[in-house]
Amino acid sequence: MKIVLAQLNPTVGDVRNNLAKLITTIENVPVNSADLLVTPELYLCGYPPKDLLSFPWFIDQLSDAVEELKQFSKTRPDIGILVGTVRNNGRTSGKGLCNSAVLVSEGEIRFARDKQLLPTYDVFDEDRYFDEGDSCEIFEFHNTKLGISICEDAWNDPEFENSLKYDFNPIELLARRGAEVFINLSASPYHLGKESNRYHRFVFHAQKWSKPFIFVGQVGANDDLIFDGLSMAFDAEGRLIKSLPLFKEKSIIINTDLPSENGSLPTISKIDSLRMALVLGIKDYMKKTGFNAAVLGLSGGIDSALVACLAVDALGKENVRCITMPSIYSSSGSVEDSLILAKNLGIRCDRIPIKGIFDCYNDALKESFDGFDDDVTEENLQARIRGTLLMAYSNKFGSILLTTGNKSEMAVGYCTLYGDMNGGLAVISDLPKLMVYELARWYNRNKELIPESILLKASSAELRPDQEDQDTLPPYEQLDDILELYLEEFKSGTEMVNAGHDPQLVQWVTRAVDINEYKRNQAPLGLRVTSKAFGSGRRMPIAGKWKDDR
Repeated sequence: MKIVLAQLNPTVGDVRNNLAKLITTIENVPVNSADLLVTPELYLCGYPPKDLLSFPWFIDQLSDAVEELKQFSKTRPDIGILVGTVRNNGRTSGKGLCNSAVLVSEGEIRFARDKQLLPTYDVFDEDRYFDEGDSCEIFEFHNTKLGISICEDAWNDPEFENSLKYDFNPIELLARRGAEVFINLSASPYHLGKESNRYHRFVFHAQKWSKPFIFVGQVGANDDLIFDGLSMAFDAEGRLIKSLPLFKEKSIIINTDLPSENGSLPTISKIDSLRMALVLGIKDYMKKTGFNAAVLGLSGGIDSALVACLAVDALGKENVRCITMPSIYSSSGSVEDSLILAKNLGIRCDRIPIKGIFDCYNDALKESFDGFDDDVTEENLQARIRGTLLMAYSNKFGSILLTTGNKSEMAVGYCTLYGDMNGGLAVISDLPKLMVYELARWYNRNKELIPESILLKASSAELRPDQEDQDTLPPYEQLDDILELYLEEFKSGTEMVNAGHDPQLVQWVTRAVDINEYKRNQAPLGLRVTSKAFGSGRRMPIAGKWKDDR
């Protein structure tokens, strides 16, 4: 069977333009060159549509789009269209909607397959909106029996999973009912290492059932989620026939009847994958929210330097503007490093000293604070002055403010509400500090783009004399390891101590994470690149008390 893998980038809610893109994609397929075109999961509405699914008018728009697609299909009777959309299932109880794959051909809906396994964990919330599909039938099209599944339906085989979330396996049911080709429509969010997991999973399905396996994934970024695409086709022996590129829209035709070229998954380093994901995350968030330019503060530190590099990659140097805002505690080296970085990147960098503004704040508070020593209050005032100036630039020039805090510092609350947390997009809020350094060194692989002094200097907020991050925080090697164990692997205090960490340090880190939920709850949306990011995939109480007694 000749199948078009249409790896597309939809905009959530933009049904009209998503449909137009799909029609253009079909028109670009030569007549009689393919039997079937396959889109990603929920392509017509974009994934995830969230509470848009609560509006009847939105469901009507999707129904109208399917009707238009039916009419268009009459002009291309040579090719079927398997599109991901929302289907009203007509039930009198439940949600009344299904996450569906609808096969349109010659002006008719020939078949609809509803998703059966609805993920409701981490960033997924499908049980909130959809009913489970109640059948797992195959469908014969162009003399081929299709076993159609949707994303999670292919993630529950007892021979592959460490633990099962569901009590049945749709892929097995499709195989036993005679499927000759498996097709999986997906919107599978990216995180580091996810592409390898998917690859081995689909190899496993193809080899286990001796059937070709087709995976079509969404590409692009929607809010905090990034989708890498990497659609793949495997032959009946699990050999890769073809794969589509990471993080790019593309369509190709594959033939399941031809011998595999014995292809292999494109090799890409972790750091290359990470950079491409963040660049796409910035680019799509800007485009889909209507921003054309970005502004950020340059502190002379590693975090803001990295965000500036990523922003230039995503938007072009002409659309990135920086501000350096030295205080009485800022070193001359930090200011100079910021200016050198801006010159190397070819971006504008304005200099606004904040001493005079800080003096005005102190004068205004002098009487109220009489008798009190300077403390974190005065440190935070400086951060908030900077945050206010940055937001002024954002308002005046219509630019989105990119925040520059990393995951390690966000985790333990080493950040200032209404100060350095101000902004519209937190670019590296899911990057641990050590990973920040690793990605920054990538940018210097060919030449010194980021001044070496930024990479070598001790990290500092420079809000008091001779301040360094390590005055407050443990070494980042220890902090990042504990955070990974706690946030991503859900280890107990005892398990972290058994892994070699100091008990008091474990207690300090975990408590700092827990008591700073209120800060992160007010942080701007951050791009997700690890398996457990702060934001939509981590939901913890704020006004509560809990203690790990293990």
